[in-house]
Amino acid sequence: MAIGVMLVEDEAGMRLLLKKIIEKHPEFQVVAECEELGDAAVQFRRWQPEVVFLDIAIRGQNGIECARLLTDLNPKVKIIFATAHAEYMPEAFELYAFDYLVKPFSLERVNQTLDRIAAQRMPEDCEQEEKVVRPQYRHDKLLVKGKESMSFIPIPEIILIQRENNATVIYTEKDSYVTSASLAELERRLDPQQFLRSHKSYIINLSRIRRIEPYGRWTYVVHFQGRKEDALLTAEKFEEIKRRFI
Repeated sequence: MAIGVMLVEDEAGMRLLLKKIIEKHPEFQVVAECEELGDAAVQFRRWQPEVVFLDIAIRGQNGIECARLLTDLNPKVKIIFATAHAEYMPEAFELYAFDYLVKPFSLERVNQTLDRIAAQRMPEDCEQEEKVVRPQYRHDKLLVKGKESMSFIPIPEIILIQRENNATVIYTEKDSYVTSASLAELERRLDPQQFLRSHKSYIINLSRIRRIEPYGRWTYVVHFQGRKEDALLTAEKFEEIKRRFI
C-alpha cells in the first residue's frame, strides 16, 4: 500500500512541484491537497495520510497551530514543514516534526526525506530478535472506567498507552481499552521503574520493548513484543533509556 501524503500549501506552483517530486517515488501517493489551514483537519480526517508537507505561513495564518491539531489527531503523522521561514524551526521541532525544509529547497533534499520515510517500512519477516531488559514491577491491576463498565487490567500486561482521536487507549497483548483518563492521570498510577512517558502522546512498558530505531531527526520509534502498534520516543527519553539499561 502506498504511503499517503497530504500537501498544505497556498501556492499552487509549489503544490504542483512537491506533487511531481513525491509521485516520482512509487512508494508514495498524494491523497489530498489544501490551500487553507482551515481545510487541513477536515482532509486529514478523511484521508488519514501518513505524511503531511505543511507550510508555516499560509494567508496570514500560522501553520504551527495546524500541526499541533494534526499531531493530536494522529501522534505518529510525519509532519514535514516546507517554508521560507527558518526562524520557526525550534518551535517546529518541539512538535516532533519529522523534517524542516527551507525554501528554496533542492530536489535532492526532498528526495532524502522521502527515502528516509520509505526506509522505515521494514517488513515484519525481516525483524530480528533483540535482547529485552525486564525491570522489576508490581503485580497489581489498573482500574479503568468506561462509559458503562469497569475494567481491571493487570499492569504487567500493559504494553503501551496512547492518546488517539481525543481519547486514551490502553493496549495489552490481547485487548485494548478506551478511557477518558488523561495520560498524566494514568502515569501517576503506574510504577515509573516499569513505565516511561516516552512522548507527549505515549506511555510505554519498558519490559515489552523489542526494538528502537530512528524516526525523525530528534525522534525514535519503539516496537514492542506482542503488539503491532508502536510508539514515539523523544531523543531525551531515548538517552534516559540508555542510562537505565545500557
